[in-house]
Amino acid sequence: MELKEKRKLAFFDTKPYDRTWFEPLCAEKYEVTFFEEKLNTHTARFTEGFDAVCAFVNDDVNAAAVGRMAGNGVRILAMRCAGYSNVDLKAAEGRITVARVPAYSPHAVAEHTMGLLLTLNRRLHRAYIRTRDFNFSINGLTGIDLYGKTVGVIGTGKIGRAFIDICRGFGMRVLAYDKYPSGEDIGAEYVSLDRLFSESDVISLHCPLTGETRHLLDADAFSKMKRGVYLLNTSRGALVDSAALLDALNSGVVRGAGLDVYEEEGDFFYEDLSDTNVRDDTLALLISRPNVFLTAHQAFLTEEALRNIAEETVRNLDDFFAGRPVANEVKAKGRG
Repeated sequence: MELKEKRKLAFFDTKPYDRTWFEPLCAEKYEVTFFEEKLNTHTARFTEGFDAVCAFVNDDVNAAAVGRMAGNGVRILAMRCAGYSNVDLKAAEGRITVARVPAYSPHAVAEHTMGLLLTLNRRLHRAYIRTRDFNFSINGLTGIDLYGKTVGVIGTGKIGRAFIDICRGFGMRVLAYDKYPSGEDIGAEYVSLDRLFSESDVISLHCPLTGETRHLLDADAFSKMKRGVYLLNTSRGALVDSAALLDALNSGVVRGAGLDVYEEEGDFFYEDLSDTNVRDDTLALLISRPNVFLTAHQAFLTEEALRNIAEETVRNLDDFFAGRPVANEVKAKGRG
């Protein structure tokens, strides 16, 4: 029996854990070339002769990159993430099919979000550094009981609901906001954004980044918040106006911020810049704050999530090349 020729897949922004999960799944059907470089206008030239491209959340798949890939013969762009705001879907329309992984482990992200809150509230990051230096003083490490406090969850998709369940386990009262509220009982009371801002002791973001949600939390939003609120963001960095967040931290409106994302993270996250002079004053100021705990977009990073991402990404590719409908295809707004 004659073996079918393998499809050629260009894999960008590769990390060691990507190879661990994708190599065995792709071995029989795809000839994969792993690039450490991010996909952008310049690196898109590497896609000549490839049938498919796999990209990640911080790749810059703009119109020029799409055009170059299409000209090189690429037929499908398989995003190994849920977000696709970094892809010019209008440029891809009719030229390249774009697919994503809509859900891989909502529990991974929700659990990381609670980890940020616990770390901030009980100053675990500061306590760790102290005890490493044999400093056993507990001055300045006072937190609050989460039991009985109010958490406001913005976005009630799978991740938001998983976080709601965790918060309820802590005995917290849960308020929720979503432009498209769930008809199900999610264990939370849907309220307006203004009410959520004014009553919440903790606010957690779990919504997608769109033109409408960009800088959802701006100076006006912070002005409506209860003084001493904790802010958590494990969704997309640009949901928060970073300059306004710094002002809110300085004024004491925000007691602490747990961030897994940053609006300009594409230039920094997933890279080792420890020997580099990072020229982003806002990021430097956020990291320097003792009441800001920042992780590098790692909320998704569990073995279960990585396996699910790889399996769903390969399934999208398999369906496309087999001529089947791609269930996770994404199109420009207003298109079917």
